Amino acid sequence: MSDPSTHRTMRGFATSVIDLIGGTPTLQLDRLVLHCGLLGRVVLKLEYLNPGFSKKDRVALEMLREAKQNGSLVPGQTVVELTSGNTGTGLAMVCGALGHPFIAVMSRGNSTERARMMEALGAVVELVDQAPGGTSGQVSGADLALVETRTCQVVEETGAFRADQFSLSGSVKAHERYTGPELWEQCGGEIDAFVDFVGSAGSFTGVMRALRRVHPEVRGYVVEPIDAAVLSGAPVTNPDHRVQGGGYSMAELPLLDRSLVNGYLKVDDETVIRTTRLLAQLEGVFAGFSTGANVAAALALLGESDSAISVAALACDSGLKYLSTDLF
Repeated sequence: MSDPSTHRTMRGFATSVIDLIGGTPTLQLDRLVLHCGLLGRVVLKLEYLNPGFSKKDRVALEMLREAKQNGSLVPGQTVVELTSGNTGTGLAMVCGALGHPFIAVMSRGNSTERARMMEALGAVVELVDQAPGGTSGQVSGADLALVETRTCQVVEETGAFRADQFSLSGSVKAHERYTGPELWEQCGGEIDAFVDFVGSAGSFTGVMRALRRVHPEVRGYVVEPIDAAVLSGAPVTNPDHRVQGGGYSMAELPLLDRSLVNGYLKVDDETVIRTTRLLAQLEGVFAGFSTGANVAAALALLGESDSAISVAALACDSGLKYLSTDLF
């Protein structure tokens, strides 16, 4: 499988959809920063412009590439993974291109658009009921545990390859090899801090490793829901926050390299939703909950700084995946 950084052909067109993964643009959010009366800059890498509309396209490709190389994924073998929708969409797309059936296991608490998109891409989607007391549109750690249990059962029943985004190194390497270096180059080497709302923590660890390699002083901040900020050591007061794609109340994440963490930033649902809407209205960036969390955290970091700094973040996925929710 070819290197994503060299996917595009000299003829000017791609020969596979996976050739189009990566190389996303970066936008400086001057209008939003001015609107908030802040100094400094926020730069946002528009990962929702990947073919599957999220940063997880990169992860899907990297996990399957590594599995093929080490022999754990054989031709025609079924792939299965739990997902909030983005990794599943990326896997459905990449599996289709590489000739692998794909089964996505997802909580019913996630937005319906994600399941429909995966099915449209050829995936078999198995929806798991939420834990007792669960709320649609709000996926808790208990919900995710039920999805994990069912995913393990599907692997046993089918003999599928488990593309485990929470443990496979490809989840980190996709961002360490490509996303991080792209971001550094696009920002002209001017990044003081990187903020990231974590799900698996693959993008935080991968991007930060890439940035620290070229600039050891770059600060890394993990973004969490204010009511479920367990990574910072805070108690969970409400696991049913509205920010889909992370904040699962998991105190330990195998892929989170805490040596890269300079601090933890907490965001509340209302601020995330307001920021996501402002991002669309002022900058034309139509993104999802986790992007709003990232930008809200970046703006908070600007507000706390004594000098004008440059904060980078990822626009994780598209707002098109949340039209059935109250995000917009």
